[in-house]
Amino acid sequence: MKRLWSVFTDDMDHCYFTGTAPVERHHIFGGSCRKASEKYGFVIPLRPDLHPNGAQAGAGSGVIDIRLKRMAQAHFEQNYGSRDDFRRIFRKSYL
Repeated sequence: MKRLWSVFTDDMDHCYFTGTAPVERHHIFGGSCRKASEKYGFVIPLRPDLHPNGAQAGAGSGVIDIRLKRMAQAHFEQNYGSRDDFRRIFRKSYL
């Protein structure tokens, strides 16, 4: 099994927002950007009903999705590169 990590938490077994388990590990940027999410640590544990792409996604999961994308972009710009660099890798800006 692939070992996923996060720049936002060391605890990948409890939901980032609620501290509860079980969790699903959410790639903040999915699809063609999934590998980049893994490279930069943009993976986060979420309770199944908070997981934007999960089968049990609740009504508030879209709000959480954009919040996580903005957090990840801010982290990227503070630690890895410019907004243009971010756009080249993740296809668009969320800030």
